[in-house]
Amino acid sequence: MEFGVRESHLRPSLFSAAIERRRALVLGGSSEARALATRIAADPRLDGVISLAGRTSAPIAHDLPTRVGGFGGVEGLARYLVEERISHVVDATHPFAARISANARAACAVANLPLLVLTRPPWISAQGDRWIEVDDNAAAVSALGAAPRRVFLAIGRQGVADFRVAPQHDYLLRVIEPPQAADLPHSCEVIFGRGPFALEDEIALMRDRRVEIVVTKNSGGALAYAKIEAARALGLDVVMVARPAGADAATTHSIDAAMAFLAS
Repeated sequence: MEFGVRESHLRPSLFSAAIERRRALVLGGSSEARALATRIAADPRLDGVISLAGRTSAPIAHDLPTRVGGFGGVEGLARYLVEERISHVVDATHPFAARISANARAACAVANLPLLVLTRPPWISAQGDRWIEVDDNAAAVSALGAAPRRVFLAIGRQGVADFRVAPQHDYLLRVIEPPQAADLPHSCEVIFGRGPFALEDEIALMRDRRVEIVVTKNSGGALAYAKIEAARALGLDVVMVARPAGADAATTHSIDAAMAFLAS
């Protein structure tokens, strides 16, 4: 559901009476998290910390104090919320970071703290797109078919091992961090890059590498959309992995709404 600033959506913090400045925990890993961190840092009413999973060795800098690494499950996260006197939690993780999102919902319930999910809207197919929509990586492998193809895996290094069961394909994998060699399919070229990527560069990459089909996650947003536009321009099929189903949590696509939540 879309978050709106209504009193009925908010639950009192354990420490609301004791804290003069709202103290926010932002679960990061997305461009939306970085934008929110910048807004929080500039607001004298707010204090905050951003948490990153630590999957990249050189994460992009944020404008808030940053912690890196897991919390130790629901219990560890709930303990952190209490010990750090957090008043509000914003889940601005990647849309496919299902585990930490589930832990955040459970930990906030334990600590009786308000939680808002800040996420980008998913992509919607446009005229000229040739999408094959699937629920997960296993279905994506099946969608590639039995005949050998040149496959652009635009999914990052998480889950690439799922494609080892289809060694007949020739894969192109783009990542930020080096993947584990044991996770790679038999025939796999690895290239490195961090978006955003320009449309003309994506078209050139797919042409130069003779890409026949693209596999990607429906991450949404503008920063990674160029590969979708490039596939459309080249008439390529796109296997689109749907986002994991999330629980019913207050959700917004708006930084302004997230700021209103934190100030409430």
